[in-house]
Amino acid sequence: MKPVVQEEITGCGIASAAAIAGLSYNETKIIANKMGIFAQDSSLWSDPQHIRDLLSTFGIKTDNEEKTFSDWASLPDCALLSTKWHLEKAKPYWHWAVFVREGSETYVLDSKKSLKTNLRKDFGRIKPKWYIKVHR
Repeated sequence: MKPVVQEEITGCGIASAAAIAGLSYNETKIIANKMGIFAQDSSLWSDPQHIRDLLSTFGIKTDNEEKTFSDWASLPDCALLSTKWHLEKAKPYWHWAVFVREGSETYVLDSKKSLKTNLRKDFGRIKPKWYIKVHR
C-alpha cells in the first residue's frame, strides 16, 4: 500500500480512503464530494461513518464499531487509526491514518503534507486512541 498525501489541510480522511483503495487524492475527492463528503466538513474528522461510507463505495468493508487501541501487535493487518484525538467544545476530533501489516513489514500511512516521509515507522510517536478494522 502506498501513502497518499492530503491536498487540503483537513483532507486526512479522503487521503486515507484513497491509500486503502489504491486511488489518487483527486479521484477519491471527486467521489467523496459526489457523496456529500467534503474535507472542510469537520464531521469527516469527528464522525467515523463518513470514511466507512466512502470505503464501502470502493467495495471495501470495515468493522461497524471502533475498538480501543491497546498496542501495535494487536492491530489487524489493515486499520484506520484515530490519532491526535482531542476535544473541542466537547466534540471529539482526530487525524486519520492507516496502519498496514504486509508480511514482516508494519507501517503507518500518514497523509500529513509537512511530514518528511508519509510512510511512518516511528510508532512511539504515534498515539492512536482507537481503530477501525479494514477488510481487504
